Amino acid sequence: MTYSPEPTIILGGGFAGLFAALHLSHKNYPHPIILVDQQERFTFNPLLYEFLSGEMGEDQICPRYEELLAGSGVKFMQDTVAGIDLRQRQVELASTTYTYSNLVLALGCTSCYLNVEGAQEYSLPFRTGTQAVTLAKKLRDCLENATKITDAEERRMLLTVAIVGAGPSGVELAATLADLLPIWYRELGGNGEEIRVVLLDRGTEILAGGPRGGVKSALLAAANEALATRHVPVELLLETTVNAVSQNSIKFTRHDQTQELAAATVIWTAGIATNPLLEDLPISSAHRDQRGRLQVTSTLQLVDFPEVFAGGDCAANTIDSHPPTAQVAYQQGRAIAHNLASIAQGKEPAPLHVKVSGTLLKLGLGESAAQIFNRFEIKGKLGHAIRQATYLELLPTPVHNLKATAEWLVDDIFHHHYNPAHLPGVVISKEA
Repeated sequence: MTYSPEPTIILGGGFAGLFAALHLSHKNYPHPIILVDQQERFTFNPLLYEFLSGEMGEDQICPRYEELLAGSGVKFMQDTVAGIDLRQRQVELASTTYTYSNLVLALGCTSCYLNVEGAQEYSLPFRTGTQAVTLAKKLRDCLENATKITDAEERRMLLTVAIVGAGPSGVELAATLADLLPIWYRELGGNGEEIRVVLLDRGTEILAGGPRGGVKSALLAAANEALATRHVPVELLLETTVNAVSQNSIKFTRHDQTQELAAATVIWTAGIATNPLLEDLPISSAHRDQRGRLQVTSTLQLVDFPEVFAGGDCAANTIDSHPPTAQVAYQQGRAIAHNLASIAQGKEPAPLHVKVSGTLLKLGLGESAAQIFNRFEIKGKLGHAIRQATYLELLPTPVHNLKATAEWLVDDIFHHHYNPAHLPGVVISKEA
């Protein structure tokens, strides 16, 4: 099946892919636009913690693509990508094959279990709305079963959650659960202080996998403090290598000693891998990074196939590298749309200049830390309000209500409205 003119195909409906489609639909683009994703719903990953806790609903965090694209002219295909032929400019889906004029690769990444025995079988990932629902059900089942158990050792196992990986996702999840699970357990008549949340990582400190290889020291201190002061303190096991995961335990080596922790719930946030579909593309190792991601030019085009764009976890810009965060992927999607429209008009594509305005961390229910412009750190409830407002501003909306979300809300706050140092009751640290 082909179109005349041939369509632009966007593979992957994450931040880069979805926003490329939405922005492109506003530009009088002459080619049909087709967005392909395996899932029915978009997942707004930064707010999955709010979905898990019930602070926000499914339709807010995981809206359907059909609703997001209604009236945009973008065709959504819920389908599986079976193959990509860059030389023939064809994409093979499970249901049909398209020949494209331009292709956007925004396929995201997959979980990487680092060859740890049993990790894929017995640990739970936390990357999508469906996975959040699965995790919530598992946790509630464990809590309910614990109220019926008289054996102290078995109850302790049911009430223990082990999180592997102390990067931003692991830290945010640990802080959320350390506040949330005691509340859930008390509602069932249990003693919330029996809950254990254990965070394991092979590094020497938390957040080593944050933006640009790490989070600024002030935010690191705020995160460490938050983990220690939740409803139940998060237990940190650093310099720890996980050896195996089983149905009710996790084995690890720490300080040359092999240990085993009884835990009914093990959550895996330790690593990501490049989408396997990228491995078969005719791209040499010279045009890939160490993770296998595709090297792109400053205009987000592939070096050998300029009709193909890549963004998000698929793309590697070796000259101007940025972390694959939501704000970066959003800007990539917008830039891809701009460049596709420019090419269609016979103009030259423009290089992307990413603006990273800050780092936001959820550090418990109703609390966050926000580091703005690498200068200001705001903690507590105001930090949480800034985080929520920032992400709510980025939430995709139906195209007729699509806002100009290129600038972070905090940018507007800090540049145009007030000096945060003048706010009463705000804890702010300023780096030199």
